[in-house]
Amino acid sequence: MKLLRHGPKGQEKPGMLDGAGRIRDLSGIIDDLTGDSLSDAGLARLRALDVEALPLVGGTPRLGPCVAGTGQFLAIGLNYRDHAAETKSRVPTEPMLFTKSIYCICGPNDPVIKPRGSIKLDWEAELGVIIGKDGKYIDEADAFDHVAGYCVVNDVSERHFQKEREGQFVKGKSADNFGPIGPWLVTRDEVPDPQNLRVWLEVDGHRRQDGTTADMIFGVRFLVSYLSQFMRLCAGDIITTGTPAGVGAGMEPETYLEPGQRIRLGVDGLGEQNQLVVADD
Repeated sequence: MKLLRHGPKGQEKPGMLDGAGRIRDLSGIIDDLTGDSLSDAGLARLRALDVEALPLVGGTPRLGPCVAGTGQFLAIGLNYRDHAAETKSRVPTEPMLFTKSIYCICGPNDPVIKPRGSIKLDWEAELGVIIGKDGKYIDEADAFDHVAGYCVVNDVSERHFQKEREGQFVKGKSADNFGPIGPWLVTRDEVPDPQNLRVWLEVDGHRRQDGTTADMIFGVRFLVSYLSQFMRLCAGDIITTGTPAGVGAGMEPETYLEPGQRIRLGVDGLGEQNQLVVADD
């Protein structure tokens, strides 16, 4: 299934795509796409519905974040060897964990907002993992049992804030709209191998990133298990798993985003995002 949320910011309703790619409204079935509806039982209930009998959503509504009520937005840095190389960083021997504020989460086509003081606004196309079942100390063999599905993430980053303003990465990762997710959550049964997905991104029509999750240093199964050794993972949490080479900070000369530019990115089978860069007011 491809599950989504549609409507104005703060008023999103749950939905799913039908076989023709049209949005069907789920608000008569569930209140929202939160942790409760992402369990195996909750997804089985949605899977059993007659999709064609659900109300059709007309027009082209705004798409919101594909999951609501997220408690943790966890991110993995330097998880592709080519990205570590382009940024002249040491290849990590354990996953490099940082967090993004949950308040940066936005819809897949909402604008990327360049915050005040930003001078190094960058892009990162990534595979996102959405947790569907709470757990801690999860065995690697059981990790996928805790995954509801997958989505596209743009881990928008301000490198000056991230690397040159002291402290931890979170400062450069958490401004408004630094976390576009979606367009939809694709349930794990439709992604048999999350380590075989192409990840790409374009800026103003120029291809900047073109990689594959096969090149991850730490795969999805390992990451879910690893993170659960240090904190409880809860349904609705998001793990964004790192980015391949091609970020602005890795170019020569370094190249960063400015208002007016457009970003398009996607992951095979998970849809696309389209964003306009705007200045904060």
